[in-house]
Amino acid sequence: MPGAVLVSCAFDPTSVAPDDFARAGIVPSAGLQRSVAKRQAEYIAGRVCARAALQQLDGRHYVPTTHEDRSPIWPAGIRGSITHGKGWAAAVVAAQGSCRGLGLDQEALLDDERAERLMGEILTPMELERLDHRQLGLAVTLTFSLKESLFKTLYPLTGQRFYFEHAELLEWSAEGLATLRLLTDLSAQWRKGAQLQGQFCLQDGHLLSLVSA
Repeated sequence: MPGAVLVSCAFDPTSVAPDDFARAGIVPSAGLQRSVAKRQAEYIAGRVCARAALQQLDGRHYVPTTHEDRSPIWPAGIRGSITHGKGWAAAVVAAQGSCRGLGLDQEALLDDERAERLMGEILTPMELERLDHRQLGLAVTLTFSLKESLFKTLYPLTGQRFYFEHAELLEWSAEGLATLRLLTDLSAQWRKGAQLQGQFCLQDGHLLSLVSA
């Protein structure tokens, strides 16, 4: 995506030392200090990526803090998103002039058996009709991830929560491009039928998706 900066890193979710926050230059909230080591490691890794991405974007030194709903607080004029899971974290940022919103999500690829169990919770009836069972694990993981990225893109713009049944994946290609459509009204600007473009890549059993508005 033109104008965007993506930074990622590997981390060990089982290894968190008491001084890791201080060494990383990150101030934890009281709730985060009481959380399990895995959550602390994910937070540190994600914020380290976000700070590095902002430094690459415009030279600023800034670590996003957290809203009450746990979403990151970005500087004025910046759009961004953070994701983490299973020892890998990433952040993407862009200036407001490059996009209205950004959503980034990472997921471990589901095997076909688990995908079959979960597909009824993630896919709409129309998505189930279009489902390619020859690529079941990929298709269900991709739908889940893109809808997560869509939420991260539009929730900061609308302030409205929505769920898997409120959007659908219309199409996706082997080249890593996808189109999503809203199935509900979120705001005067983001209404039912609005379409957004996404992109994704698959590497080493992990899927990374990005949706921008």
